[in-house]
Amino acid sequence: MSSKNSLGDYEKKRDFKKTNEPKPLDNDINTNEYRFVVQEHHASILHFDFRLEYNGVMKRSIPKGPSLNPRDKRLAIMVEDHPIPYMNFEGKIPDGEYGAGEVRTWDIGTYEPLDELDTNAGIEKGKLTFKLYGKKLQGEFHMIRSRFGSNQRANQWLLMKKKDEFADENFVLERILNYGSRRDLQPSTTTTTQGKRQRQSTSPKRATKKRS
Repeated sequence: MSSKNSLGDYEKKRDFKKTNEPKPLDNDINTNEYRFVVQEHHASILHFDFRLEYNGVMKRSIPKGPSLNPRDKRLAIMVEDHPIPYMNFEGKIPDGEYGAGEVRTWDIGTYEPLDELDTNAGIEKGKLTFKLYGKKLQGEFHMIRSRFGSNQRANQWLLMKKKDEFADENFVLERILNYGSRRDLQPSTTTTTQGKRQRQSTSPKRATKKRS
């Protein structure tokens, strides 16, 4: 069975003549090797994309990034599915395109579902439990749908680390790139204006001749 049917929203948001992001193929099949990836995405707002492979790719956007601290409850927003090849995507999404900015792989590995139900049933129920086997993220995690009842928050989940041998209450997330959103790369209007004023104030003044 093709997974392309679930990727309609993904395709609509992208112009593949402009972006190098992977395009869904007609022969994509619903294989599942239980892989996961966390991508550091320097878009208009810096966030981290957490993807679990299951009959395509299920995506969560985690604004503050994942954590190994069991005390942290990280917001995880479910958005559109992405094709499996997106797990290996890195590079710059061009300005003007959806999600414009740099994408880097923050962590990658495999996961082991721990629920008695399959992933689709877990999503319907509002709870997923799994173990991650990554380079940075390891051990058991829980993902629970927010208890808020409004439709607006139906896609909002919480990602939490279970207390185990991989938990770290002193965990500090380290970014790959040394800036936040792509806006941080734009020159500040205030700074530019101040620079112009400074150049004007330091420019030599022309001497004016006195009339006799």
